[in-house]
Amino acid sequence: MRLAMMGLGKMGANMVQRLMQGGHEVVGYDRSTDIIAEMEAKGMLPASSMADAVKQLPSPRVVWLMVPSGSPTDSAIQELIPMLEEGDIVIDGGNSNYHDSQRHGALLAKHDIGFVDSGTSGGVWGLKNGYCLMVGGEKNVVEHIEPILKSLAPADDRGWAHVGPIGAGHFTKMIHNGIEYGMMQSFSEGFALLRGKEEFNLDMAQISELWRHSSVVQSWLLDLMADFLAQDQTLSEVEPIVADSGEGRWTVIESVDQGVAAPVLSLALQMRFASQDQEGYGNRMLSMMRNAFGGHFVQGKD
Repeated sequence: MRLAMMGLGKMGANMVQRLMQGGHEVVGYDRSTDIIAEMEAKGMLPASSMADAVKQLPSPRVVWLMVPSGSPTDSAIQELIPMLEEGDIVIDGGNSNYHDSQRHGALLAKHDIGFVDSGTSGGVWGLKNGYCLMVGGEKNVVEHIEPILKSLAPADDRGWAHVGPIGAGHFTKMIHNGIEYGMMQSFSEGFALLRGKEEFNLDMAQISELWRHSSVVQSWLLDLMADFLAQDQTLSEVEPIVADSGEGRWTVIESVDQGVAAPVLSLALQMRFASQDQEGYGNRMLSMMRNAFGGHFVQGKD
């Protein structure tokens, strides 16, 4: 199958390579001419613009978007609509909010253009290991792109699934990322406690490797931890600041909307916010309140 990939960042470029390995022809476009040239050398068909990419596709055209969520995705879809025809398909493989995906699906349906929202997990390891694809869309549209999904997934029969109607793919990926926040927070707290027991002088690399085998907590996250702890246990060169991509926030908002308790996921998100707080104003307030009612010591900057 021939398709277009719009957006050749870390994920998009690797997905192009995996698709080509699966026997597909990929027309690629990105605002960076350097990455287009790099991918062309690997066998990708280059495009100078989105319009140029679409012109190189047979009907029905399949366009996969791997661009940032929000306005960039909105703009890309708006730009694509005049270029596409009835029966063509747009796939959003980025981390869009599922409400946006439902809106995009309804908009494209007015033009008889199919839409698929694909929650895409696998990160920089997807090229080697395959991607986990959580797909939302109409059955006939998803069936048309099955060859693409099977090539991107670890195998034809696993690592991808049509999970529901339009919006369901990104909703599933949103919850997936919320769970990811909780798992990462749990591991980080546990290893902080292990390191804090100085009298035992525990070897973090040894323990992470130990737990990878027949332990209840074995996971890919633990595998990754074991890899970097084997190189550096102190992590002294890493700033203790953890970014959040947005999907953790959406997951917590969803828990509020549904009235479903999600304390672990919510607190994991709050801990990321705490790590990003360069001002520390709330903690300064706490220190001053303790001083005001109890005369407790206030630590000055100097």
